[in-house]
Amino acid sequence: MNTFTESEERQELRKAVAKLAGKYGGDWFAQKARAGEKTTELWLEIGKNGYLGINIPEEYGGGGGGIGDIAAVCEELATAGCPLLLMVVSPAICGTIISKYGTDEQKQRWLPGICDGTSTMAFAITEPDAGTNTHNITTTARKDGDGWVLNGRKIYISGVDEADNVLVVARAEDARTGKVKPVLFVVPTDAAGFEAQPIPMEIVSPELQFSVFLDDVRLPADALVGDEDGGLAQLFTGLNPERIMASAFATGMARHALGKATAYAKERTVFKGPIGSHQAIAHPLAQAHIEIEMARLMTQKAAALYDAGDEFGAGEAANMAKYAAGEAACHAADVAVQTHGGNGITQEYGVAGLLVAARTTRIAPVSREMILNFVAMHSLGLPKSY
Repeated sequence: MNTFTESEERQELRKAVAKLAGKYGGDWFAQKARAGEKTTELWLEIGKNGYLGINIPEEYGGGGGGIGDIAAVCEELATAGCPLLLMVVSPAICGTIISKYGTDEQKQRWLPGICDGTSTMAFAITEPDAGTNTHNITTTARKDGDGWVLNGRKIYISGVDEADNVLVVARAEDARTGKVKPVLFVVPTDAAGFEAQPIPMEIVSPELQFSVFLDDVRLPADALVGDEDGGLAQLFTGLNPERIMASAFATGMARHALGKATAYAKERTVFKGPIGSHQAIAHPLAQAHIEIEMARLMTQKAAALYDAGDEFGAGEAANMAKYAAGEAACHAADVAVQTHGGNGITQEYGVAGLLVAARTTRIAPVSREMILNFVAMHSLGLPKSY
């Protein structure tokens, strides 16, 4: 990013992705979701065109770009009405961690499939009793000969039914200190002792959520990604990209909602002219646009800092971007429904479902409250509240 303008290459990437996604669109995406079908056709076409692994090194089938590039792809898909949640997970979180900490053999084994879309990887960190407190996860990894044995439970894990593998965050005991430490394992979804159960959700999405059970899942030594003593640094390598991608996902969704509302406000006539000529309609739309653009700018800043190697700066900006994008998405969805009036709560106009979808961006992958805690403590220097 140069000053406040994305590079010409990034802008061309956005146009190309928007054109591709436009062949499918929001109606197609919603029909797939309501029918309980997957969006595999779109996923594979994104991969075929090189967009899915654009942030992964070229030698493993990727585009050699940065997190800002994959975030742009995610945003444009969502803007076109095709918000693919697994883009946040497979190429951005898993792809980034494996690219940085995986062995050459692990990179060769897993990254090409992530890039072309033929082998999706899910990410499992959240647990029922830990919530947003990652330090309290209880899924354990125990050494057994040359391998490992995993036991525990994860919840709200996206797309397990579409994944060949899951990157699982567990805890191992440090033999020197006796303390537990986070470790990362790639677990095949067909491994013995691995079970996933779908969670009924109100959100309309082709990508499902699962509870995952790990019951004496035995893994070879090379299932471990990174150094077993690497600690939180390895885990956080994937969490800043997660927040940046979540921000792009939310701003894309917000742009989609605002686009539908603006188009409706230009066409719908109740009194003498289009309803968009009335300030009661126009001002909320204008406010939503301002909020979206501010969130997009912070997201681009976070991505630029991350790609430049500024981990702390990126962490602060990524959290702020995630907060701003979630708020913008919720407001844009609400304004879209209100602009449509009664039509806003019908399936035909395709905006009511955005209310629930947008609301999740305030919660996942990190809640707005935890972001406010982060900013209060790290940005403002206030005492820790938890």
